[in-house]
Amino acid sequence: MKIFFSSLVRAVVAAIVGMLILEYREDTVRWITVASGVLFFVSGIISCAIYYSGKQKAEGQKVYDAEGNLVSAGLSPNFPLVGLGSIILGIILAVMPVSFITGVMYAMAAILILGAINQFVNLGRATRFCRVGFFYWLLPSVILLVALFLIFKPIEMATTPLLLTGWCMLLYAATEIVNGLKLVAANHERKIMEKEKEVVVQKEEQLPAPSDDSAS
Repeated sequence: MKIFFSSLVRAVVAAIVGMLILEYREDTVRWITVASGVLFFVSGIISCAIYYSGKQKAEGQKVYDAEGNLVSAGLSPNFPLVGLGSIILGIILAVMPVSFITGVMYAMAAILILGAINQFVNLGRATRFCRVGFFYWLLPSVILLVALFLIFKPIEMATTPLLLTGWCMLLYAATEIVNGLKLVAANHERKIMEKEKEVVVQKEEQLPAPSDDSAS
């Protein structure tokens, strides 16, 4: 029962997590985007703080002669363009997560549409020289349909990985329960077989040993 109990606990936890993901997947995507924005913002602030600290230290290492001419100066760090970009990106992600996700989905849709059109054009050219099967036309058609779905349902497409994850968690929970029941049944059968083997051994031990007269 301990094996089944541990499987049951894992199954319940997986089922709860899966249902929460399915129920709040849009909120999850939004909060993941906001958390990513906060991380980008903090990393950008740290880069800028390190830059200004290094700049002040370099200015303090400047040496002038008696006439006020600069003799030597400390090595000044480069301006943190990446850090500034991280701050801007972090603000956008944290303040406008839905708009950012929608913009990314639109950009992906545009790339897919251009790719599908290019494939249609290439297949049209190929039909001048050979026969193109239905399967070859099906692939760019599917790409085009996905791109159109991205345009009309950008948030739903962004949450598709979480949707799959949620259903996989529920499937794992069901599988864990089934496997736990199988282990319990197998353990029960093993105990029965062991008891039957013990009974056979005990019966063999209780049989009288053959005498020497009977052996002769």
